[in-house]
Amino acid sequence: MSSDGFSSEMREADGSLDATARVVDAAQSDEERTVEAALRPKRLADFPGQPRVRDQLDLVLTAARRRGTAPDHVLLSGPPGLGKTTLAMIVAAELERPIRVTSGPAIQHAGDLAAVLSSLDEGEVLFLDEIHRMSRAAEEMLYLAMEDFRVDVIVGKGPGATAIPLELPPFTVVGATTRAGLLPAPLRDRFGFTGHLDYYASADLVTILHRSARLLGVDATDDGITEIAGRSRGTPRIANRLLRRVRDWAQIHGDSSVDLPAAREALALFDVDEAGLDRLDRAVLEAVCRRFGGGPVGLSTLAVAVGEEADTVETVAEPYLVREGFLVRTPRGRAAAPRAWQHLGLAPPTGAARQVEMTFDAQAPSGRLRG
Repeated sequence: MSSDGFSSEMREADGSLDATARVVDAAQSDEERTVEAALRPKRLADFPGQPRVRDQLDLVLTAARRRGTAPDHVLLSGPPGLGKTTLAMIVAAELERPIRVTSGPAIQHAGDLAAVLSSLDEGEVLFLDEIHRMSRAAEEMLYLAMEDFRVDVIVGKGPGATAIPLELPPFTVVGATTRAGLLPAPLRDRFGFTGHLDYYASADLVTILHRSARLLGVDATDDGITEIAGRSRGTPRIANRLLRRVRDWAQIHGDSSVDLPAAREALALFDVDEAGLDRLDRAVLEAVCRRFGGGPVGLSTLAVAVGEEADTVETVAEPYLVREGFLVRTPRGRAAAPRAWQHLGLAPPTGAARQVEMTFDAQAPSGRLRG
C-alpha cells in the first residue's frame, strides 16, 4: 500500500489531519480524551516523572488524611499534556472522595459557579481546568468560597437587592492552568499548594510508553519505545499519541510489533524527525536559514514565508524551537542558533555563529546565557 493510501486511511480513522492537526501538538481532541482516560495512572505511586511535585503532593494529601480534614487547595501549572488533569484525578482517588470536573471557560457568570459550589458534598474535590479563563465575577466569588467556605447569593436587583450567605461544606479546589501568570494574585494566594510540572526526561517517557503499550495490548520492543520517547518533545500526551500511530503502522505494514524499524517508518510518515520537529517546525527553521541567512527576521515576515499566521508561528512552533535551542528571539527578530544549521545539514554563513553568540551575551544579565 502506498504512503498516500495509508495517509487516507489514517484520516478516516483519526479524523481530518489538516495543517492545524499536528501529531506533535499537545492539544487534545474530544476523541482522544477517552483513550487518554484509560491510560491515566490512578495513584501517585503509579505516576511516573515529576518526582518533586509528586512527593510534595503526597505529603500534603497524607497529612490531610491523618488529620481527617480536607487538604489545602491545589494549583497545578505547566504546559499542556504533562499530567495536570491526571494529578487532579489522583488527588480525588487518594482522598477516596468524588470529583467534580469543570473548566474556566464554562464558568462565565457568578451564578454558574454558585450552582456548582452549592451542590458539593463534604470533602469533595472540585477540579477547575484552565482556571485562568474564568470570568472576573466568578473569580471574586471563588475567593470567598475557598477561604471561608461560603458564597453570597444576590437576591433581587437594584437598591432592593440583598446578599444571602450560603454556608458550604469543606471541599478542595484543584486548579489547572497553562498560564499561571494570568491568575490574579488574590486567587493564587488562596492555594495552599502550588506545583509546576516540567517537561519529562526521556527515561520517564520510556516508562510511560511501556505502561501504555501494556494497557493497549501492544507488543513493543525497548528500541521502538526508546525511539518514540526521543521524538515526543518531553510530553506524555504526545508520546502516547505517537505510540498509537506507530501501532497503526505496524498493524498494516509490519508484523504488529512496535520495534525500531516500525517506529522510524511510521514517524517519518507523520513528518516527525529525530529531534521531534514536524513539518511546521522545519519550515520555520528552513525559512530563517535558507531565505534570510540565519536572521534576524521579523515574526510577520517569517509567518508569510512559511504560509502560516503569525500567531500560529509564535504560539505553536516557536516555544519548542526556542526551548530546544534551535531558534533565538532577539529585539530585531528571530535568528537561527547553531543547532538549527546543524539539524538542517547546512553550513552557517561566515559570522552567523558569532552573531548568535553576541545575542546570547546581550540577553544574559551577567555572562553568557547557557543551556
